[in-house]
Amino acid sequence: MLFVGDDWAEDHHDVEIVDESGRTLARRRFPEGLVGITRLHGLIAEFVPEPSGGEVLTEVVVGIETERGPWAAALVAAGYRVFAINPLSSARYRERHSTSGAKSDAGDAHILAEIVRLDRAHHRQVAGDSALVEAVKLTARTHQSLIWDRTRQVLRLRSALRESFPAALKAYGELDAADTLQLLRLAPDPDQAARLTKRQVLAALARAKRRNPEVVADQIMAVLRADELRQATPVQAAFAAIVTAQVEVIATLNDQIDTLGEVVADHFGRHPDAELITSLPGLGVILAARVLGEFGDDPSRYVDAKARKAYAGTAPITRASGIKKVVMARYARNKRLGDALQQWAFCSMRGSAGAKAYYKELRGRKIGHQAALRQLANRWVGILHGCLKTGQPYNETLAWNHHTTAAA
Repeated sequence: MLFVGDDWAEDHHDVEIVDESGRTLARRRFPEGLVGITRLHGLIAEFVPEPSGGEVLTEVVVGIETERGPWAAALVAAGYRVFAINPLSSARYRERHSTSGAKSDAGDAHILAEIVRLDRAHHRQVAGDSALVEAVKLTARTHQSLIWDRTRQVLRLRSALRESFPAALKAYGELDAADTLQLLRLAPDPDQAARLTKRQVLAALARAKRRNPEVVADQIMAVLRADELRQATPVQAAFAAIVTAQVEVIATLNDQIDTLGEVVADHFGRHPDAELITSLPGLGVILAARVLGEFGDDPSRYVDAKARKAYAGTAPITRASGIKKVVMARYARNKRLGDALQQWAFCSMRGSAGAKAYYKELRGRKIGHQAALRQLANRWVGILHGCLKTGQPYNETLAWNHHTTAAA
C-alpha cells in the first residue's frame, strides 16, 4: 500500500508519499489543475510495481482536507481510496506529535499521510456518489443559501422599516411577498405611502393573486393614511433609499430562487431514486433534493440505518463518566442535512398519521418540540434507509403500524 498526504492551497498542492512502514518515498509540490494532477499520477506510478498476471497489487490511499473540487474528484476517479480529513483532526494530530507549534505545508502533507496510514479506520472515506447526485447537491445547496441570504435581507429591511416606516409592518404581510415589494417600490417612505391610490394598491394585490383584494386594499390604505411619527426629512429620505435598495435585492433573490429551484427539480427528477424518495410524506421536490444531495447515492456508504442516522446527526450521543450518564443531541453534524431533516419531520405530520401519533407520544412524555422533531426525523431517516435498501416505496402501515395502534 502507498499512503499519500495532500495539503492543498489555492494554487498548489504539497504532497508526501510514504509506504506501509512509514518511510518517506517522495515529497513534491504540484500546481493546481490538470498539469499538477498529471504529475501526481506520474509520481505515484513510479512506486507502483508492474502488475503481475494482469492484477494490480498496490492500493493507494490519499488523505486530503477537502472532498470538493475537480482535484478531489480526479483522485476518486483514478481509483484511489480518498479520505477527507477534518482540518481540526489534522491539527489535533499535529499537536499530539509536536509541542513546538511548528507548522508548514510540507509538514501538513506528512501528517495527512500518517493519519491515513495509521488511523484511516476512524475517518470517513469520500463516497463514490454519481455525477447526477453531485449536481443535485450543488444546486440544492446554492438554492438553500439563496433562501438564507433572502432571510438576512428581509431582516435588514424590517429593521429599516421599524425605524423609519413602522406603518408598513402593520399594513403589509410578508416583506418578501410580490405585492409588498411592489408597494414599497412605489412608496418607500410614509409620506409617499399616504399618497398611494386605491388603484395602485389593487394592481399590486392583483399581480400577487391575493384573495379579497378590495377588502385588503381598504385595510392597507387605512393603516398607511393614519397619523404616525415621522423622521426628519433628510433622515427619512436616507431610509427611503435604503428601503428601495433592500427591496431590489430581495426581488432579485426571489427571481433567482425560483429559477434555481427549477434547475434543482430538473436534476432531481432525472435521478432513479427520485420517485421512491418523494413517496415519503413531507418530502416535496426541493426538500427531497436537499436530502438526497446531502446523503448521496453511493450504495456502500451506509452499512446500516444506524450509520445513516449517525451521519445525519439525528441519532443522540451518550456522555458517561463514573456514575453520571447524559444523553445529548448531536451538534457536530452536517448542518444543511440537519436543517432539511428538521423541516421534513415537521411537514411529515400533515401527511402521515403515524408520524403525528409518534410526535404526540413524545410530547406527552414532556419532550420539547425541537427534541421531538429530532427524534421524529431520526425515525424518518431509518425508514428512508429501508426504502432505499429494498427499492420499495413508502408504506404507511409498515412504517407506523405499532404507533398508530398504540395511539388508537
